[in-house]
Amino acid sequence: MPAAQAEAAVTTDLRQMASDIVQRALRAGASDAEAVVYEGEEFEAHVRLGEVETLKESGSRAIGLRVFMGKRAANTSSSDFSPEALQHLLDGAMTLARITSEDEFAGLPEPEEFGKLEGDLGLYFDDVNAQPPAERIEIARRVEAAAMAADPRITNSGGGDFDTSTSRKVMVNSRGFSGEFRKSYCGFSAAPIAQGPTGGMQRNYWYSSSRTVSRLEDPDTIGREAARRTLARLGARQVKTQAAPVVFSPEIARSIIGNIFDAANGDAIYRHATFFADMLGKQVAGENVTVVNDGTMIHNGIGGFGTSPFDGEGLPTRRTVLVEDGVLKSYVMNCYTARKLGMKSTGNASRGLAGTPGIGAGNFYLKPGTLKPEAIIGDVKQGLYVTETMGFGVNLVTGDYSQGASGMWIENGELAYPVEEITIAGNLKDMYRNIVAIGDDLVFRSASAAPTIRIEGMMIAGA
Repeated sequence: MPAAQAEAAVTTDLRQMASDIVQRALRAGASDAEAVVYEGEEFEAHVRLGEVETLKESGSRAIGLRVFMGKRAANTSSSDFSPEALQHLLDGAMTLARITSEDEFAGLPEPEEFGKLEGDLGLYFDDVNAQPPAERIEIARRVEAAAMAADPRITNSGGGDFDTSTSRKVMVNSRGFSGEFRKSYCGFSAAPIAQGPTGGMQRNYWYSSSRTVSRLEDPDTIGREAARRTLARLGARQVKTQAAPVVFSPEIARSIIGNIFDAANGDAIYRHATFFADMLGKQVAGENVTVVNDGTMIHNGIGGFGTSPFDGEGLPTRRTVLVEDGVLKSYVMNCYTARKLGMKSTGNASRGLAGTPGIGAGNFYLKPGTLKPEAIIGDVKQGLYVTETMGFGVNLVTGDYSQGASGMWIENGELAYPVEEITIAGNLKDMYRNIVAIGDDLVFRSASAAPTIRIEGMMIAGA
Protein backbone atom coordinates (compact mmCIF):
# COMPACT_ATOMS: atom_id res chain seq x y z
CA MET A 1 0.00 0.00 0.00
CA PRO A 2 1.43 3.46 -0.87
CA ALA A 3 2.41 5.65 2.10
CA ALA A 4 -0.36 8.19 1.49
CA GLN A 5 -3.01 5.46 1.39
CA ALA A 6 -1.57 3.82 4.50
CA GLU A 7 -1.69 7.13 6.37
CA ALA A 8 -5.26 7.73 5.27
CA ALA A 9 -6.20 4.24 6.43
CA VAL A 10 -4.65 4.83 9.87
CA THR A 11 -6.43 8.17 10.21
CA THR A 12 -9.74 6.62 9.23
CA ASP A 13 -9.18 3.73 11.62
CA LEU A 14 -8.51 6.02 14.57
CA ARG A 15 -11.49 8.23 13.81
CA GLN A 16 -13.70 5.19 13.23
CA MET A 17 -12.52 3.65 16.49
CA ALA A 18 -13.41 6.82 18.39
CA SER A 19 -16.79 7.07 16.67
CA ASP A 20 -17.58 3.40 17.31
CA ILE A 21 -16.83 3.54 21.02
CA VAL A 22 -18.99 6.66 21.40
CA GLN A 23 -21.92 4.93 19.67
CA ARG A 24 -21.45 1.82 21.78
CA ALA A 25 -21.52 3.96 24.94
CA LEU A 26 -24.83 5.48 23.86
CA ARG A 27 -26.28 2.05 23.19
CA ALA A 28 -25.10 0.94 26.64
CA GLY A 29 -27.12 3.69 28.29
CA ALA A 30 -24.92 6.78 28.29
CA SER A 31 -26.70 10.08 27.68
CA ASP A 32 -23.52 11.50 26.14
CA ALA A 33 -20.02 10.27 25.39
CA GLU A 34 -16.67 11.57 24.19
CA ALA A 35 -13.62 9.65 22.94
CA VAL A 36 -10.05 10.83 22.41
CA VAL A 37 -7.50 8.71 20.55
CA TYR A 38 -3.79 9.54 20.64
CA GLU A 39 -0.94 8.12 18.59
CA GLY A 40 2.66 9.31 18.74
CA GLU A 41 6.32 8.60 17.97
CA GLU A 42 9.39 9.86 19.81
CA PHE A 43 13.14 9.87 19.19
CA GLU A 44 15.88 10.83 21.63
CA ALA A 45 19.65 10.87 21.19
CA HIS A 46 21.98 11.83 24.02
CA VAL A 47 25.68 12.29 23.34
CA ARG A 48 28.33 12.92 25.99
CA LEU A 49 31.92 13.77 25.18
CA GLY A 50 31.23 12.81 21.59
CA GLU A 51 29.95 9.32 22.37
CA VAL A 52 26.35 8.16 22.10
CA GLU A 53 25.09 7.36 25.59
CA THR A 54 21.35 7.03 24.92
CA LEU A 55 19.40 6.31 21.78
CA LYS A 56 15.65 5.80 22.05
CA GLU A 57 12.85 5.37 19.56
CA SER A 58 9.38 4.67 20.81
CA GLY A 59 5.78 4.70 19.71
CA SER A 60 2.63 4.89 21.77
CA ARG A 61 -1.10 5.00 21.31
CA ALA A 62 -4.01 5.17 23.69
CA ILE A 63 -7.71 5.88 23.88
CA GLY A 64 -9.69 7.76 26.50
CA LEU A 65 -13.45 7.56 27.01
CA ARG A 66 -15.65 9.97 28.96
CA VAL A 67 -19.29 9.01 29.48
CA PHE A 68 -22.24 10.82 31.03
CA MET A 69 -25.37 9.43 32.58
CA GLY A 70 -27.37 12.57 33.16
CA LYS A 71 -25.26 14.59 35.61
CA ARG A 72 -23.00 11.67 36.44
CA ALA A 73 -19.69 11.35 34.59
CA ALA A 74 -16.81 8.89 34.46
CA ASN A 75 -13.52 8.45 32.57
CA THR A 76 -11.47 5.45 31.53
CA SER A 77 -8.43 4.99 29.29
CA SER A 78 -6.43 2.18 27.72
CA SER A 79 -3.34 1.65 25.59
CA ASP A 80 -4.70 -1.65 24.33
CA PHE A 81 -6.81 -1.42 21.18
CA SER A 82 -7.92 -5.04 21.10
CA PRO A 83 -11.69 -5.69 20.97
CA GLU A 84 -11.58 -7.19 24.47
CA ALA A 85 -9.73 -4.17 25.90
CA LEU A 86 -12.13 -1.70 24.26
CA GLN A 87 -15.10 -3.59 25.72
CA HIS A 88 -13.43 -3.48 29.12
CA LEU A 89 -12.85 0.26 28.66
CA LEU A 90 -16.54 0.80 27.91
CA ASP A 91 -17.79 -1.45 30.71
CA GLY A 92 -15.52 0.26 33.23
CA ALA A 93 -16.70 3.73 32.25
CA MET A 94 -20.36 2.78 32.44
CA THR A 95 -19.95 1.07 35.81
CA LEU A 96 -18.17 4.08 37.28
CA ALA A 97 -20.77 6.49 35.89
CA ARG A 98 -23.58 4.60 37.60
CA ILE A 99 -22.02 4.85 41.05
CA THR A 100 -20.46 8.31 40.96
CA SER A 101 -22.17 11.34 42.51
CA GLU A 102 -24.16 13.78 40.43
CA ASP A 103 -22.55 17.08 39.49
CA GLU A 104 -24.91 19.82 38.32
CA PHE A 105 -22.17 21.39 36.19
CA ALA A 106 -21.12 18.18 34.39
CA GLY A 107 -21.79 17.74 30.69
CA LEU A 108 -20.50 18.25 27.18
CA PRO A 109 -20.65 21.68 25.52
CA GLU A 110 -23.78 22.61 23.61
CA PRO A 111 -23.67 21.65 19.89
CA GLU A 112 -23.57 25.27 18.70
CA GLU A 113 -20.36 25.86 20.70
CA PHE A 114 -18.29 23.28 18.82
CA GLY A 115 -15.92 24.25 16.06
CA LYS A 116 -12.33 24.22 14.87
CA LEU A 117 -9.91 26.46 13.05
CA GLU A 118 -9.76 25.62 9.35
CA GLY A 119 -6.75 25.49 7.03
CA ASP A 120 -3.13 24.58 7.61
CA LEU A 121 -2.05 25.87 11.01
CA GLY A 122 1.58 24.85 10.47
CA LEU A 123 1.58 22.26 13.24
CA TYR A 124 3.07 19.27 11.41
CA PHE A 125 6.12 18.96 9.14
CA ASP A 126 7.29 15.74 7.49
CA ASP A 127 10.99 16.66 7.72
CA VAL A 128 10.97 15.84 11.45
CA ASN A 129 10.54 12.15 10.65
CA ALA A 130 12.45 12.25 7.35
CA GLN A 131 15.78 13.22 8.90
CA PRO A 132 17.97 10.10 9.32
CA PRO A 133 18.99 9.19 12.89
CA ALA A 134 22.65 9.60 11.95
CA GLU A 135 22.04 13.27 11.13
CA ARG A 136 20.26 13.83 14.43
CA ILE A 137 23.13 12.26 16.35
CA GLU A 138 25.62 14.39 14.43
CA ILE A 139 23.75 17.57 15.44
CA ALA A 140 23.91 16.46 19.09
CA ARG A 141 27.65 15.92 18.67
CA ARG A 142 28.13 19.28 16.96
CA VAL A 143 26.31 21.34 19.56
CA GLU A 144 28.27 19.68 22.38
CA ALA A 145 31.59 20.00 20.52
CA ALA A 146 30.99 23.70 19.87
CA ALA A 147 30.36 24.27 23.59
CA MET A 148 33.45 22.30 24.60
CA ALA A 149 35.67 24.18 22.13
CA ALA A 150 34.47 27.64 23.15
CA ASP A 151 36.85 28.11 26.08
CA PRO A 152 39.52 26.05 27.91
CA ARG A 153 37.58 26.53 31.15
CA ILE A 154 34.88 24.25 29.71
CA THR A 155 36.27 21.00 31.10
CA ASN A 156 33.33 18.62 31.05
CA SER A 157 29.87 18.17 29.64
CA GLY A 158 26.42 17.12 30.64
CA GLY A 159 26.02 16.19 27.00
CA GLY A 160 24.31 17.16 23.80
CA ASP A 161 20.76 16.08 22.93
CA PHE A 162 18.53 15.83 19.89
CA ASP A 163 14.84 15.02 20.31
CA THR A 164 11.89 14.69 17.96
CA SER A 165 8.25 13.80 18.41
CA THR A 166 5.18 13.55 16.22
CA SER A 167 1.62 12.89 17.29
CA ARG A 168 -1.93 12.63 16.06
CA LYS A 169 -5.00 13.35 18.18
CA VAL A 170 -8.59 12.46 17.25
CA MET A 171 -11.66 13.59 19.20
CA VAL A 172 -15.25 12.50 18.62
CA ASN A 173 -18.33 13.05 20.78
CA SER A 174 -22.02 12.24 20.73
CA ARG A 175 -23.12 15.82 20.03
CA GLY A 176 -21.75 15.91 16.52
CA PHE A 177 -18.15 17.02 16.99
CA SER A 178 -15.39 15.20 15.12
CA GLY A 179 -11.90 16.58 14.69
CA GLU A 180 -8.23 15.68 14.51
CA PHE A 181 -4.81 17.26 14.11
CA ARG A 182 -1.15 16.30 13.95
CA LYS A 183 1.86 17.95 15.59
CA SER A 184 5.61 17.72 15.14
CA TYR A 185 8.53 18.88 17.28
CA CYS A 186 12.31 18.82 17.08
CA GLY A 187 15.03 20.35 19.19
CA PHE A 188 18.58 20.05 20.42
CA SER A 189 20.63 21.36 23.35
CA ALA A 190 24.03 21.39 25.03
CA ALA A 191 24.89 21.50 28.74
CA PRO A 192 28.59 22.27 29.26
CA ILE A 193 30.40 22.31 32.62
CA ALA A 194 33.06 24.94 33.40
CA GLN A 195 35.73 25.04 36.08
CA GLY A 196 37.05 28.25 37.61
CA PRO A 197 40.59 29.00 38.81
CA THR A 198 39.72 28.14 42.42
CA GLY A 199 38.18 24.82 41.46
CA GLY A 200 34.53 25.85 41.60
CA MET A 201 32.37 24.34 38.87
CA GLN A 202 29.28 25.69 37.12
CA ARG A 203 26.83 24.30 34.62
CA ASN A 204 24.29 25.84 32.26
CA TYR A 205 22.65 25.03 28.92
CA TRP A 206 21.05 26.42 25.80
CA TYR A 207 18.80 25.00 23.11
CA SER A 208 16.92 25.42 19.86
CA SER A 209 13.44 24.04 19.15
CA SER A 210 10.92 24.16 16.33
CA ARG A 211 8.11 22.27 14.63
CA THR A 212 10.32 21.79 11.56
CA VAL A 213 13.99 20.90 11.12
CA SER A 214 14.34 23.71 8.59
CA ARG A 215 13.82 26.36 11.31
CA LEU A 216 16.29 25.00 13.86
CA GLU A 217 19.18 27.30 14.69
CA ASP A 218 22.83 26.60 13.92
CA PRO A 219 24.26 23.96 16.33
CA ASP A 220 27.60 25.77 16.59
CA THR A 221 25.87 29.00 17.59
CA ILE A 222 23.75 27.22 20.21
CA GLY A 223 26.81 25.43 21.60
CA ARG A 224 28.75 28.66 21.96
CA GLU A 225 25.78 30.33 23.66
CA ALA A 226 25.54 27.42 26.11
CA ALA A 227 29.24 27.91 26.87
CA ARG A 228 28.81 31.67 27.34
CA ARG A 229 25.96 31.17 29.79
CA THR A 230 28.01 28.61 31.73
CA LEU A 231 31.17 30.73 31.88
CA ALA A 232 29.17 33.72 33.10
CA ARG A 233 28.42 31.83 36.32
CA LEU A 234 32.03 31.21 37.32
CA GLY A 235 33.16 32.99 40.47
CA ALA A 236 29.62 33.56 41.73
CA ARG A 237 29.21 35.05 45.21
CA GLN A 238 26.53 36.31 47.54
CA VAL A 239 25.43 39.91 47.98
CA LYS A 240 24.21 41.68 51.09
CA THR A 241 20.52 41.62 51.97
CA GLN A 242 18.85 44.70 50.53
CA ALA A 243 15.92 46.07 48.55
CA ALA A 244 16.86 46.77 44.93
CA PRO A 245 15.56 46.71 41.33
CA VAL A 246 15.46 43.24 39.81
CA VAL A 247 15.79 42.62 36.08
CA PHE A 248 14.43 39.25 34.94
CA SER A 249 15.86 37.57 31.85
CA PRO A 250 13.24 36.35 29.34
CA GLU A 251 13.46 32.77 30.62
CA ILE A 252 12.61 33.84 34.18
CA ALA A 253 10.19 36.63 33.19
CA ARG A 254 8.21 33.89 31.45
CA SER A 255 7.55 32.15 34.77
CA ILE A 256 6.74 35.45 36.55
CA ILE A 257 4.14 36.29 33.89
CA GLY A 258 2.98 32.67 33.81
CA ASN A 259 1.60 33.13 37.30
CA ILE A 260 -0.99 35.48 35.77
CA PHE A 261 -2.48 32.54 33.87
CA ASP A 262 -2.65 30.49 37.08
CA ALA A 263 -4.15 33.41 39.00
CA ALA A 264 -6.81 33.92 36.29
CA ASN A 265 -7.68 30.19 36.18
CA GLY A 266 -11.46 29.98 36.43
CA ASP A 267 -11.34 27.05 38.82
CA ALA A 268 -9.13 28.98 41.25
CA ILE A 269 -11.42 32.01 40.83
CA TYR A 270 -14.49 29.93 41.71
CA ARG A 271 -12.76 28.59 44.83
CA HIS A 272 -11.43 32.04 45.78
CA ALA A 273 -7.99 30.44 45.82
CA THR A 274 -6.30 33.27 43.94
CA PHE A 275 -5.49 36.93 44.54
CA PHE A 276 -7.34 37.69 41.26
CA ALA A 277 -10.69 36.68 42.78
CA ASP A 278 -13.26 39.49 42.37
CA MET A 279 -10.73 41.55 40.37
CA LEU A 280 -12.30 41.28 36.90
CA GLY A 281 -12.34 44.74 35.32
CA LYS A 282 -9.95 46.11 37.93
CA GLN A 283 -6.31 47.20 37.79
CA VAL A 284 -3.99 44.30 38.64
CA ALA A 285 -0.75 45.45 36.97
CA GLY A 286 0.96 48.52 35.60
CA GLU A 287 -0.60 50.26 32.60
CA ASN A 288 2.30 49.01 30.43
CA VAL A 289 1.31 45.37 31.03
CA THR A 290 -0.78 43.47 28.45
CA VAL A 291 -0.92 39.68 28.68
CA VAL A 292 -2.37 37.47 25.94
CA ASN A 293 -3.28 33.82 25.52
CA ASP A 294 -3.50 32.95 21.82
CA GLY A 295 -4.23 29.41 20.68
CA THR A 296 -4.42 30.52 17.03
CA MET A 297 -0.90 31.89 16.59
CA ILE A 298 0.94 31.22 13.31
CA HIS A 299 4.27 32.90 12.51
CA ASN A 300 5.85 32.62 9.08
CA GLY A 301 3.76 29.57 8.28
CA ILE A 302 4.57 27.75 11.51
CA GLY A 303 2.08 27.27 14.32
CA GLY A 304 3.08 28.12 17.87
CA PHE A 305 3.85 25.43 20.39
CA GLY A 306 0.49 26.24 22.00
CA THR A 307 -1.50 26.43 18.76
CA SER A 308 -4.26 23.92 17.95
CA PRO A 309 -7.47 23.93 15.90
CA PHE A 310 -9.70 23.08 18.87
CA ASP A 311 -9.42 22.74 22.62
CA GLY A 312 -9.88 19.71 24.83
CA GLU A 313 -13.69 19.89 24.59
CA GLY A 314 -14.01 20.57 20.87
CA LEU A 315 -14.36 24.35 21.00
CA PRO A 316 -12.33 26.43 18.55
CA THR A 317 -9.20 27.93 20.07
CA ARG A 318 -9.08 31.69 20.21
CA ARG A 319 -7.09 34.75 21.21
CA THR A 320 -7.94 36.02 24.69
CA VAL A 321 -6.50 39.15 26.28
CA LEU A 322 -6.26 38.40 29.99
CA VAL A 323 -4.73 41.70 31.08
CA GLU A 324 -4.96 44.84 28.95
CA ASP A 325 -3.12 48.00 30.01
CA GLY A 326 -2.95 46.54 33.50
CA VAL A 327 -6.68 45.75 33.78
CA LEU A 328 -7.86 42.15 34.27
CA LYS A 329 -10.14 41.61 31.26
CA SER A 330 -10.83 37.87 31.31
CA TYR A 331 -10.45 34.65 33.23
CA VAL A 332 -9.40 31.44 31.44
CA MET A 333 -12.04 28.71 31.54
CA ASN A 334 -13.25 25.43 30.18
CA CYS A 335 -16.97 24.69 29.90
CA TYR A 336 -17.24 23.09 33.34
CA THR A 337 -15.65 26.04 35.12
CA ALA A 338 -17.57 28.54 32.98
CA ARG A 339 -20.85 26.97 34.08
CA LYS A 340 -19.80 27.33 37.71
CA LEU A 341 -19.06 31.02 37.17
CA GLY A 342 -22.11 31.68 35.00
CA MET A 343 -19.85 32.60 32.07
CA LYS A 344 -18.71 31.20 28.70
CA SER A 345 -15.66 29.03 28.03
CA THR A 346 -12.59 30.79 26.65
CA GLY A 347 -11.59 27.69 24.67
CA ASN A 348 -8.90 26.71 27.17
CA ALA A 349 -10.00 23.16 27.97
CA SER A 350 -7.00 20.86 28.28
CA ARG A 351 -7.83 17.21 27.73
CA GLY A 352 -5.62 14.25 28.37
CA LEU A 353 -6.81 10.69 27.99
CA ALA A 354 -7.78 10.09 31.60
CA GLY A 355 -9.65 12.42 33.91
CA THR A 356 -11.85 15.41 33.25
CA PRO A 357 -10.69 18.36 31.15
CA GLY A 358 -8.47 20.86 32.91
CA ILE A 359 -7.57 24.42 31.93
CA GLY A 360 -4.47 24.89 29.78
CA ALA A 361 -2.71 27.73 28.03
CA GLY A 362 -2.26 28.24 24.31
CA ASN A 363 0.57 30.60 23.38
CA PHE A 364 0.79 32.70 26.52
CA TYR A 365 2.89 35.86 26.52
CA LEU A 366 3.56 39.36 27.77
CA LYS A 367 3.25 41.93 25.00
CA PRO A 368 6.76 43.28 24.32
CA GLY A 369 7.84 46.85 24.92
CA THR A 370 10.27 48.98 22.95
CA LEU A 371 13.36 48.95 25.17
CA LYS A 372 16.51 46.99 24.42
CA PRO A 373 17.55 44.69 27.28
CA GLU A 374 20.83 46.60 27.52
CA ALA A 375 18.89 49.82 28.12
CA ILE A 376 16.81 48.20 30.86
CA ILE A 377 19.98 47.03 32.63
CA GLY A 378 21.79 50.30 31.88
CA ASP A 379 19.21 52.27 33.84
CA VAL A 380 19.98 50.39 37.08
CA LYS A 381 22.59 51.82 39.45
CA GLN A 382 22.63 48.76 41.72
CA GLY A 383 20.46 45.72 41.29
CA LEU A 384 20.12 42.11 40.26
CA TYR A 385 19.81 40.44 36.84
CA VAL A 386 18.14 37.05 37.40
CA THR A 387 18.97 34.17 35.08
CA GLU A 388 17.79 31.24 37.22
CA THR A 389 15.28 30.60 39.98
CA MET A 390 14.90 27.55 42.18
CA GLY A 391 12.05 26.15 44.23
CA PHE A 392 8.28 26.66 44.24
CA GLY A 393 7.83 29.76 46.33
CA VAL A 394 4.59 31.18 44.95
CA ASN A 395 1.36 31.41 46.96
CA LEU A 396 -1.47 32.22 44.54
CA VAL A 397 -3.94 32.84 47.34
CA THR A 398 -1.96 35.70 48.87
CA GLY A 399 0.40 36.54 45.99
CA ASP A 400 3.48 36.02 48.17
CA TYR A 401 6.57 35.28 46.07
CA SER A 402 9.91 33.96 47.37
CA GLN A 403 12.42 31.95 45.35
CA GLY A 404 16.07 31.04 45.38
CA ALA A 405 17.91 32.81 42.58
CA SER A 406 21.20 33.30 40.78
CA GLY A 407 22.34 35.69 38.10
CA MET A 408 24.50 38.77 37.71
CA TRP A 409 24.90 41.80 39.96
CA ILE A 410 24.38 45.15 38.24
CA GLU A 411 26.56 48.12 39.12
CA ASN A 412 26.24 51.47 37.36
CA GLY A 413 24.29 49.93 34.49
CA GLU A 414 26.77 47.11 33.83
CA LEU A 415 26.72 43.39 34.60
CA ALA A 416 29.53 43.35 37.18
CA TYR A 417 29.86 39.82 38.58
CA PRO A 418 27.85 36.57 39.04
CA VAL A 419 25.84 35.98 42.21
CA GLU A 420 24.23 32.90 43.71
CA GLU A 421 22.77 31.53 46.96
CA ILE A 422 20.35 34.42 47.30
CA THR A 423 16.58 34.69 47.65
CA ILE A 424 14.32 37.21 45.95
CA ALA A 425 10.99 38.03 47.55
CA GLY A 426 7.95 40.22 47.06
CA ASN A 427 4.23 39.95 46.43
CA LEU A 428 2.91 39.38 42.91
CA LYS A 429 0.19 41.99 43.47
CA ASP A 430 2.92 44.58 43.97
CA MET A 431 5.36 43.08 41.47
CA TYR A 432 2.93 43.33 38.54
CA ARG A 433 2.21 46.97 39.38
CA ASN A 434 5.92 47.70 39.68
CA ILE A 435 7.01 46.41 36.25
CA VAL A 436 8.67 49.64 35.17
CA ALA A 437 10.40 48.44 31.99
CA ILE A 438 9.55 45.83 29.34
CA GLY A 439 12.01 44.73 26.67
CA ASP A 440 11.56 44.23 22.95
CA ASP A 441 13.14 40.74 23.03
CA LEU A 442 10.05 38.50 22.93
CA VAL A 443 11.02 35.11 21.44
CA PHE A 444 8.90 31.95 21.60
CA ARG A 445 11.01 28.91 22.49
CA SER A 446 8.01 27.14 24.03
CA ALA A 447 4.28 27.76 24.39
CA SER A 448 4.88 30.67 26.78
CA ALA A 449 7.21 33.64 26.45
CA ALA A 450 8.05 37.02 27.90
CA PRO A 451 10.63 39.69 27.15
CA THR A 452 13.11 41.10 29.67
CA ILE A 453 11.34 42.97 32.48
CA ARG A 454 12.46 45.14 35.40
CA ILE A 455 10.61 45.24 38.70
CA GLU A 456 11.31 47.90 41.31
CA GLY A 457 11.54 47.42 45.05
CA MET A 458 12.05 43.68 45.48
CA MET A 459 13.78 42.23 48.53
CA ILE A 460 17.05 40.39 47.92
CA ALA A 461 18.18 38.18 50.81
CA GLY A 462 21.84 37.25 50.75
CA ALA A 463 24.76 37.30 53.15
